[in-house]
Amino acid sequence: MPEEEAASLADELSRLFPTVRPDCGPEYSTEQVAASIREMGVSIWQSYIWQRRKGRETDPTLRHVQAPASFFGAPSASCFEDAVTDRITGQLELLAAAETRWWEAAQRSYVQLTALRAGQLSPKRRAQVMGLLDVVYRLEQAERRAAEATDRPGTVGG
Repeated sequence: MPEEEAASLADELSRLFPTVRPDCGPEYSTEQVAASIREMGVSIWQSYIWQRRKGRETDPTLRHVQAPASFFGAPSASCFEDAVTDRITGQLELLAAAETRWWEAAQRSYVQLTALRAGQLSPKRRAQVMGLLDVVYRLEQAERRAAEATDRPGTVGG
């Protein structure tokens, strides 16, 4: 395998570790990934995955490319095609950001209290609450965009 392709595979694998994490926690360890892949029926070890991430293993088998991609929920084509990699990277970044926002919000007790109270409402009243939240959310987003626009250099008020 050419050196550029090996580096690309190493970069792709290394990108998946910090991006796809269990429950917003620390990234999976190479041992966790290897153990899960072995459960899929692919013989692979932690040291091999570490070598792949570092670009020291430059001739992986197709199964050893597909299995980690599958573990992280990425198509194996993402390891070979830049357009697929870019699309997946963007999606994973959006997902990670949304997951982080959700996790941070869930840690706030008032969010939990709101959810508990909403769970006790009838479906009709829950829909009304969601409609109200949507209106307030859109209003806040518009206010933030307006504030950002006035803070930019070269704009009115900035």
